[in-house]
Amino acid sequence: MTARPTAAAVLEMRGITKTFPGVKALSEVGLTVRAGEIHAICGENGAGKSTLMKVLSGVYPHGSYDGEILFEGAPVAFKDIRASERHGIVIIHQELALVPYLSIAENIFLGNEQTGGKRGFVDWDDTLRRAAALLKRVGLREKPQTPVADIGVGKQQLVEIAKALAKEVKLLILDEPTAALNDEDSAKLLDLIVELREQGIACIIISHKLNEIRQITDAVTVLRDGRTIETLTVRQAPSDAAELSEDQIIRSMVGRDLDHRFPDRTPYPGEDAGTTALAVHGWTVRHPVDQQRKVVDNVSLTVRRGEIVGIAGLMGAGRTELAMSVFGRSYGRYEAGRVEVGGREVSTKTVPAAIGAGLAYVTEDRKQYGLNLIDNINRNISLASLPGMRRHGVVDEHHERQVAERYRTSMNIKTPTVFEEVGRLSGGNQQKVVLSRWIHADPDVLILDEPTRGIDVGAKFEIYTVIDKLAAEGKAVLFISSELPELLGMCDRIYTMAEGRLTGEVARADATQEALMRHMTKSRT
Repeated sequence: MTARPTAAAVLEMRGITKTFPGVKALSEVGLTVRAGEIHAICGENGAGKSTLMKVLSGVYPHGSYDGEILFEGAPVAFKDIRASERHGIVIIHQELALVPYLSIAENIFLGNEQTGGKRGFVDWDDTLRRAAALLKRVGLREKPQTPVADIGVGKQQLVEIAKALAKEVKLLILDEPTAALNDEDSAKLLDLIVELREQGIACIIISHKLNEIRQITDAVTVLRDGRTIETLTVRQAPSDAAELSEDQIIRSMVGRDLDHRFPDRTPYPGEDAGTTALAVHGWTVRHPVDQQRKVVDNVSLTVRRGEIVGIAGLMGAGRTELAMSVFGRSYGRYEAGRVEVGGREVSTKTVPAAIGAGLAYVTEDRKQYGLNLIDNINRNISLASLPGMRRHGVVDEHHERQVAERYRTSMNIKTPTVFEEVGRLSGGNQQKVVLSRWIHADPDVLILDEPTRGIDVGAKFEIYTVIDKLAAEGKAVLFISSELPELLGMCDRIYTMAEGRLTGEVARADATQEALMRHMTKSRT
């Protein structure tokens, strides 16, 4: 890689301070992004990354914060998102803003319709022609008329970028762009971002994937507790200073070294240690729509008390389908199989039945399935345990609050009050609320589906510590993750899945990323 010449600043944010009731989210934050630069923003959950981008994009309008923003050398005061987009600043949120039942072309120009001079009427020929050109530019071969619902999440991300290019973007902001993507789709997206840089488009990336940050970015600004800590320069040529390491970024993010990414395991001392807590036999489930297809095919596995057992697999392997179908048959059409908890066969036909049998499930999609985002922390934590909180037939609100306060402290949920709306919390703190709910339900078996997805390294360590503590208390933990280092660091045994079937079982002592990947890529014979 050759050194890139220093370019003029396209964006300067100076002294940005944003306050919410009881919380100062940003305090005198500064950020400088140069033209044609890929600039990463890192920080723990709650550090202020998304808040800063909402200030920049006009979600939080001028006047609701202190400080100034300069774009292309001139002061700007955005009153809404449309105002920032008119200047060429476009933000792509982690939750994609596409309409699934509209075509790709309709989504690209939604709110930016091509009328071609025909007042009040869309020029469809021009719309389809422009959409086709944009799709070619982002590397998609789909026809512009294709419904967005018919393409995968990776391609939907590319449609979002095509939508930004249609608005003549000068500064593209991407919030966790690869969080929901597999390795192949992530690589394609990162390559496209590099291409945009070569075309002179500046990009800001918010990401917790430090390997990706080091791979493509020119600079990294670290936020901590709502303040700018430092801006680090990534090496641009072999002759430059030593390459920026993940440890340097982590040290800046959390204010301490994380020499050990995972806590030391504490063995369960109980007399029943090693006895089987969960056994699944011959579990088979068909797709909810295409019932010719088995999404879980004759899966059998066990988890012992005090044990953390992982499930590894590529996207579409059937890991989440297995977890959801075992927990209350929440996915697909059950065909065969039985579940035993503590050596006794139990019914898991419904979610209440699964909870009653001693199971708990932390979903991979906490925002859609795991939380009531418009309700407060207090009620979200108590949801799975309401029968035990009743007094004279109604919920004892004093007891409910005591429980929520206890978990706010023990789980280090960063919030001034348990009556804070969950949707206002950072991703890591939302995940702690989900975990608090299920820990309080006191299950025998805890199924964790991507429990650290989209959260920072500091919050990850806290959650790992909670998981280790649960195992040390004799709980059985089934741990699903797409991050192989996470499985290798946390699990006693790891099962692998491909095409809905178990393809291997690897002991901790024999587990390597290469060994797991060999099992994960096995095809049906």
